[in-house]
Amino acid sequence: MSVDRPRMTRRVPLSWGRAHRAIHRVVRPAFPVDASAALASAGPLLPYGMGRSYGDSCLNPGGTLIETQGLDRWIRFDQEAGIIEVEAGVTLADILARLHASALPARHWFLPVTPGTKFVTVGGAIANDVHGKNHHSAGCFGSHLLSLRLLRSDGTVRICSPDENPDLFAATIGGIGLTGLILSAVLQLKPVPSLWMEVEDIRYHSLDAFYALSAESADWEYTVAWVDCLASGTDLGRGIFTRARHAATDRAPPPPRLETDLSIPIDAPCFMLNGWTVGAFNALYWHRAPAMPKRRIGSYEPVFYPLDAIRGWNRLYGKAGFYQYQCVVPQGNAGAAVPALLRAVAAGRDASFLAVLKKLGNRPSPGMLSFPMPGVTLALDLPNRGVRTHELLNLLDQITAEAGGRIYPAKDGRVSARDFQRGFPAWRDFARHMDPHFSSSFWRRVSAPVIEDRTGC
Repeated sequence: MSVDRPRMTRRVPLSWGRAHRAIHRVVRPAFPVDASAALASAGPLLPYGMGRSYGDSCLNPGGTLIETQGLDRWIRFDQEAGIIEVEAGVTLADILARLHASALPARHWFLPVTPGTKFVTVGGAIANDVHGKNHHSAGCFGSHLLSLRLLRSDGTVRICSPDENPDLFAATIGGIGLTGLILSAVLQLKPVPSLWMEVEDIRYHSLDAFYALSAESADWEYTVAWVDCLASGTDLGRGIFTRARHAATDRAPPPPRLETDLSIPIDAPCFMLNGWTVGAFNALYWHRAPAMPKRRIGSYEPVFYPLDAIRGWNRLYGKAGFYQYQCVVPQGNAGAAVPALLRAVAAGRDASFLAVLKKLGNRPSPGMLSFPMPGVTLALDLPNRGVRTHELLNLLDQITAEAGGRIYPAKDGRVSARDFQRGFPAWRDFARHMDPHFSSSFWRRVSAPVIEDRTGC
């Protein structure tokens, strides 16, 4: 029986940072059989989920994007074992809604790992091997993946797991969509006492205080800090440390967050975000936090997904968009590198009010290109000011590279091939497992030949 190829359109899909724009051919299969037909489209090919990657790893100018949102069916849910099998276009929001609806008084399940938004697909979570506020205890999303079905451009479907096609399994986890099209995945959920959260927010004054709080919070499941990256001098690194865990309570699950009317309908004027306005916001936000731990019980939504309450919040950075910069540096070098990174941002007075600092754990990442390593990660949102912003980002790259760190591919849109290849030495091994008809703007940039400077300059 012949299968009609999904209809192709021409659009300008955006990544979440909105700084990269190009016309793409786009196909949207509705069933796995349609996906097979879609892979016959003009290449190179690249899967595209919800577009929540910040840079160009989800874009493929000159090629074809395969939108996966139509592949959004549940295959099975074993409520006794907490195992789900879903198609790759199912979102984390879909999973959470099902867990709400199926919660039992004596048994609750939750996502084992979640990033800072629930509006990502399972396929995207695997392709970027996302991590969350519990990395120190749970590792990455791929650490809880039992198996996946991968459609290759030659028409074959590979079952991949730690025991079956293990190398391709490791390449696909964190493989930014370049090993083929993920059709479905089997995921182990996490048992929790309830869907309520016990939370503490603590205002702290320095990086030393951040490290002390991280050390004393080892028995909390989730830890992260918002950092005032425009503070300098003796205030360098000050912020608000948040720690949370699932509360032991027999209360009914909290109601899911209703669709909000709060949205950013248009691009904000560029003058709204500047060193003065962001500095004022940061100072006010920091002073409003409690100086001593104040425990509260609440829904998980504000803990994990505070920005999901504002539709289109990325428009706050204006028409030119923004760059999110996230790096990780090894623990042994963090003492010098993290202050250097923060001083560079503070000196530039670049407007970043969304800055996150966290210690990552020792659990090995399962993917060849997985981002986390034991150490400290810093994430910054920087408005796209053109040359000025790129100069700052290049300086941050230099500090990160000298510390032996690396940049998060899911959030990058401009790192050099040299810095990527230094940060991910397994990239050549990964390339052997790529599907020959898949590529992306990101990969074409970071896999380019590097010419070593032998002049000593």
